[in-house]
Amino acid sequence: MPTTPGTPDAAPARIALVAFPGVRAFDVSVITEVWGVDRTDRGVPPFVLRRAAATDAPIPLRGGLALTPDRTLSWLAKADLIVVPGLDDHVTPAPEPVLAALRRAHARATPIAALCGGAFTLAQAGLLDGRRAVTHWNLTDLLRTRHPAVTVVPDALFVHDDNLWTSAGTAAGIDLCLHLVRTAHGAETAATIARSMVTAPFRTGTQAQFIEHPTPHTDRDADTLADVRAYALTRLADPHTVAELAARAGMAPRSFARHFQASTGTTPLRWLITQRVAAAQKLLERTDLPLPEVARRTGFGSEITMRQHFATQLGTSPRDYRLAFHLAPTRDGVDTPPPHP
Repeated sequence: MPTTPGTPDAAPARIALVAFPGVRAFDVSVITEVWGVDRTDRGVPPFVLRRAAATDAPIPLRGGLALTPDRTLSWLAKADLIVVPGLDDHVTPAPEPVLAALRRAHARATPIAALCGGAFTLAQAGLLDGRRAVTHWNLTDLLRTRHPAVTVVPDALFVHDDNLWTSAGTAAGIDLCLHLVRTAHGAETAATIARSMVTAPFRTGTQAQFIEHPTPHTDRDADTLADVRAYALTRLADPHTVAELAARAGMAPRSFARHFQASTGTTPLRWLITQRVAAAQKLLERTDLPLPEVARRTGFGSEITMRQHFATQLGTSPRDYRLAFHLAPTRDGVDTPPPHP
């Protein structure tokens, strides 16, 4: 976004919700809940959310609802971010004026995010040709068949490629929206919005779309893994290994890794890196600790390692992240809560 996130006098971010007949009411509600609610009293920056459509006619939604546009598609030229809801019927072509407006926006390098089956709209516009994308797992084969030029990622929650974001189904749309807020406005802002929505504040985009939940006879293992995650979170500075965490769970390393992935959708080491990045984000936002000390407290060991993981997960450096999102420091970071297990 053109304004500097975290700057008190920065202009509000302008978000365009692209509306046309057949968009999903759930996705419209998610976009509205994330960017259309005033939470400035809780430290969240103001947003300007507009519902842009080809005409000002009310757009019927499933369930007897209707969406009233308040801007034409020309407003996309002013937007800092464009969000496209999914469609109830994914094989129905989006209106050509919508597709043309999205092509123009992408040519201007405006970020565009599509929730769930919204990937079909981007694909219809030709924006996903030769690029990676994700959609609901039940629509993966359909997207491949109808748009063979798209590289469909089968099991991620959300994917970024060339300023285009796509997400998997339903709850993954919330994950993507919160990730976009986190990227533009910091972890604390995203966490505040997540708390008000009573949803998880962070799930990495590389997490699997659906997790094999333990059956009743393995509930004891699930409880053990939760205890191990809680243990690791309170000791992020320690150099944990899979073997060490497996021993704490009373399992062989291979069995531990298999159960861990089945219950969380990711590997133990990837989960640990994600938690360390999240903890480092909070320290960079809330404290004036030197970067080597942030790296030490969050278990990266060195500033170089921390910088590498920030570049991979957030597309920025710890130093630039602090410049963008630094808040008034707390008591040397000691009251910074750990991320969720």
